[in-house]
Amino acid sequence: MSELSADSRPPLKRSPALSEERVRERLAKRYARERRFRWYCRGAVAVAVLFLVVLFGDILRKGWGAFLAAEVRLEVLFDPAVLDPQGTARNGQIDPQTLAYADFSALWRQPLLARFPAAGDDRAVRRQLFALMSDGAGYELRSMVLDDPSLIGSRRTLWLPADDEVNLLLKGHVPRQVAEEQRRLSDHQLAWLDDLEASGDLHLGFNVPFFTNGDSREPELAGILGATLGSLFTMVITLALCFPLGVATAVYMEEFAPRNRWTDLIEVNINNLAAVPSIVFGLLGLAVFLNFFGLPRSAPLVGGLVLSLMTLPTIIISGRVAIKTVPPSIREAAYGLGATPLQVIQHHVLPLAMPGILTGTIIGMARALGETAPLLMIGMVAFIVDVPGGPLDPATALPVQVYLWADSPERAFVEKTSGAIIVLLGFLILMNGAAVWLRRRSEHTW
Repeated sequence: MSELSADSRPPLKRSPALSEERVRERLAKRYARERRFRWYCRGAVAVAVLFLVVLFGDILRKGWGAFLAAEVRLEVLFDPAVLDPQGTARNGQIDPQTLAYADFSALWRQPLLARFPAAGDDRAVRRQLFALMSDGAGYELRSMVLDDPSLIGSRRTLWLPADDEVNLLLKGHVPRQVAEEQRRLSDHQLAWLDDLEASGDLHLGFNVPFFTNGDSREPELAGILGATLGSLFTMVITLALCFPLGVATAVYMEEFAPRNRWTDLIEVNINNLAAVPSIVFGLLGLAVFLNFFGLPRSAPLVGGLVLSLMTLPTIIISGRVAIKTVPPSIREAAYGLGATPLQVIQHHVLPLAMPGILTGTIIGMARALGETAPLLMIGMVAFIVDVPGGPLDPATALPVQVYLWADSPERAFVEKTSGAIIVLLGFLILMNGAAVWLRRRSEHTW
């Protein structure tokens, strides 16, 4: 009888105990790998959260001072002899043109010199005393008089802004222990400031000019109002252009466009445009909107056009995804009741897909709000003091303002930069929070 071949040999019988033991070992190893994987994931999340905490903590540490400003309390006499030295007043009214060019700095210099009369004997020491106050003190007094001419001849106790070096001293950024030649404030100035602080005439108050002023070369006068309005005008133009075009394109691509190679080519190009670096859109805006069409440089109108090109692919893609999530049964039911394709889109598909479309739109707008590179290419990096009154006026944006302040050599601009970043992050968090809230509130389940 021939021997059995190797393939026809009967399988070896394994011991049941041995098989169960190997199964347990394999299960134990698999469970151990799963536990290690979970700990790896938790560790990755913890590291990411740690980096975010360090980043935001550093920004808050450097930027909290931007919301506080040093102020000096002085009793100011709106002396007509100072405001109208030529005596041109008629019927008790000073000509506004004369007021505009009056020496308003003399109004706060007189009470400050009266507070420290010993400084008046030496011109250099007197100059150090006046250096404690900001140039914005005179501008603030001029604005008060121009708004209310009845102040002329009266005496008011006012809190006026101090110099940026005084701000840094009160916030602990200027060491007192170093030698006099190694710090910006002299011993005389430190003594005067200590006297003012001891009497309650020097304090840190809420920095209102940070939110009401435009940009300035003086750190204590610089504000974010101009950049905020520039970003607002830019975002309004961006939303007005890209939202209707994006939604219409998404509806056409999903509901009406035939499936052929041309629509496939358009779809591929839209997806590719969403991944194009933002500076490429800035170069396109520079070549087309500025050089070819001759639109004004540094205007929010051009910034809105450029950011619209950048945001449009994101809205189209999110709109198509939202439209795809609408069940076909809803369309079929509407068609069964005699609705036209336009009525189906208008009354059924779009209302159900709108939460997803709006979520994608808000996320795209949040990305556009934080963009800097395309705005730099179209000239919105210029130093602009005036607050823009419309989309055609020269303006800058919040991210560009952060870039400008970060490049400034003054130490006081460091906290201004971080303060502007805090405001920008606040807007971004609000926009992303609105997207999440809108998604949860309008979410549909089928």
